Amino acid sequence: MKNGIILLIVLAVTACNQKQDLKQIAPEALSEIDLDAEYAKLEETRQAFQLAIKEKRYSDLRQWSTKDMKGVSPGSADWLEYRRQREARLGKFSYDSIIMTPQETVIVSDSVAYDYGTSKTYYTNDNGESIELHDTFLVILKKDKSDGVWKLHREVASSIVE
Repeated sequence: MKNGIILLIVLAVTACNQKQDLKQIAPEALSEIDLDAEYAKLEETRQAFQLAIKEKRYSDLRQWSTKDMKGVSPGSADWLEYRRQREARLGKFSYDSIIMTPQETVIVSDSVAYDYGTSKTYYTNDNGESIELHDTFLVILKKDKSDGVWKLHREVASSIVE
């Protein structure tokens, strides 16, 4: 029993020391990045993405996502109904618009950032009615070294908005 407690204390101290080391790495790496410029580029990506949807330029959306982008959509009844109607339209992308409201954007390194916030998505249903969907999102973005554009790499969305 005594040895078990000593082992737990050693593990706790070791774990705490590792976390401190990780925190010390990030500020040094970020000190060489023009954060204001990078936040502006992230906002450019967000605005361009929203405009492409509004203008129904769905094929342009690829330029703001990585080739191996993966996402998880919300699973509430209203989002499932949207997906059912989209699939009935032969899988065609059919948002009318999206309004993204970031609440936290963090640049982790010169090539990785994350964005957390809420969004309102609008689409026209099979009855011609405009439907508004709500969700929260957490996205990981990667900066494309070839063109300097921040691109969506992973997304997890939830229909629970708190």
